[in-house]
Amino acid sequence: MRLMPRIWGFVMWSMDTLRDLIQERLDGRKLIVVANREPFLHRYTDAGIECVPPVSGMVSALDPIVRACGGTWVAHGSGNADRGTADARGRLGVPPDDPRYNLRRVWLTKSQVQGHYNSISNSGLWPLCHQVFTRPEFDPQHWPIYRQVNELFADAVIEEADDEPAFVFVQDYHFALLPRMLKERNPNLIVAQFWHIPWPNPEVFQVFPWKEELLEGMLGNDLLGFHLRYHCRNFLDTVDRTIECKVNYEHFEAIRNGKATVVRPFPISIDFEEHAAQAASAEVEQEIVRWRNHLHLKKDAVVGIGIDRIDYTKGIPERLHAIDRVLQKEPEFRERLQFVQIGVPNRTHVPAYQRTDEDIDRLVEEINWRWSTENWKPIIYIKRQHSPIEMMALHRLAQFCIVSSLDDGMNLVGKEFVASRFDDDGVLILSRFTGAARELTSALLVNPFAIDEIAGAIHQAATMADDDRRRRMQKMRAVVAENNIYRWAGKLLSALTQFEFSDSGLTDSGLALLTH
Repeated sequence: MRLMPRIWGFVMWSMDTLRDLIQERLDGRKLIVVANREPFLHRYTDAGIECVPPVSGMVSALDPIVRACGGTWVAHGSGNADRGTADARGRLGVPPDDPRYNLRRVWLTKSQVQGHYNSISNSGLWPLCHQVFTRPEFDPQHWPIYRQVNELFADAVIEEADDEPAFVFVQDYHFALLPRMLKERNPNLIVAQFWHIPWPNPEVFQVFPWKEELLEGMLGNDLLGFHLRYHCRNFLDTVDRTIECKVNYEHFEAIRNGKATVVRPFPISIDFEEHAAQAASAEVEQEIVRWRNHLHLKKDAVVGIGIDRIDYTKGIPERLHAIDRVLQKEPEFRERLQFVQIGVPNRTHVPAYQRTDEDIDRLVEEINWRWSTENWKPIIYIKRQHSPIEMMALHRLAQFCIVSSLDDGMNLVGKEFVASRFDDDGVLILSRFTGAARELTSALLVNPFAIDEIAGAIHQAATMADDDRRRRMQKMRAVVAENNIYRWAGKLLSALTQFEFSDSGLTDSGLALLTH
């Protein structure tokens, strides 16, 4: 492998070094990525068919990896023009203007989407795993549909593997049953899964009605990854207390019926260099000017931002209450503080998300009514998806960015804000209950349930000395640059390729590498 460049004294992973690793380790074998969300979707517009990438940290993280190896991405075809742009088997090359890998779309009915995605996945497993005091819902009529959709994806993966040895990389909680299904149908597949959300403590997980079947499915994996070691430990404790299984805490593995599943932390990240380069582009400079004009910013404006999907785990109401609190306690910020909240509509057919959407609308209206003057209102709430260029311009325009998730596996918004600030300026206010807080320790870390604590951090961010801001940002940029998406992918694929195809087991040397 070629030597990797260094930045701030650290080895810097890149797409080239990842491609070298893939060529060396995969040795021509297929890599099949499975995710509910597709990397590109097609939809009809007045101007014709458009192709757009969805707003998804998972997609942003995985797309460079699949491009680097020319693999196959299996996903639900959710765009209303998806069928018309794929072949008879749901296949097409992506990106459409420069195909680098294959997308295999799986077609689901509305009842399957309701039972699998809206019900079991996002009304059941999502609130169960995010401990934010939203009660999970478990509809027994929908569990068979969840199982059925996992079987449909198993059919697609088996067809794409075509009886050849292949590495299969499954994403997230939508496919907890898939690994076992794949191993039973083709033992010569090596299967890994990355669980992008937290894993709760074992007491919480006991309420899941089909817990034994779900864990049995996940233990079909050769390798199971979480963001944090804490989540790995929670999973092993859950297995230990729920099903008959030998748990080896020294090697962090669970052995079921003689088959070991290795459990490891792999903190996910972003493409730092690409993001930083785009943030410095002329297009972003133009977009900054457009945002200034659109927001009617005064010269002495203190600009803060929040960028989120509309989701009850993201702590959007809590940060809005904190803005209100700042205006109550600090009169000097009245007619100066301008908080821009981007809210991307999300899971609009799930009742809990509908309630969150309504709560945010009502709260924005109340706070703006209380404090607005003829020429100013404190909160500008924009409820639509924006392009990466538009978001980078907001990153650069803001004095501070708030990520106040109540519980989050990682959260990449803070890392994207840091990567955009090549000027070493800006302040990140970050929830302690995000995975990112383990890495970005120079952010202003807050308890997102403590309104006065967030308000204090906003005041600190708005009044922080230049040297302190730059010192903090430089430290965070060094961390994100070192721990980029290619490092995440390289470590995970290096671990995955330690498994032998002959018996789908781990060699002694491979176990030593994973252990250390």
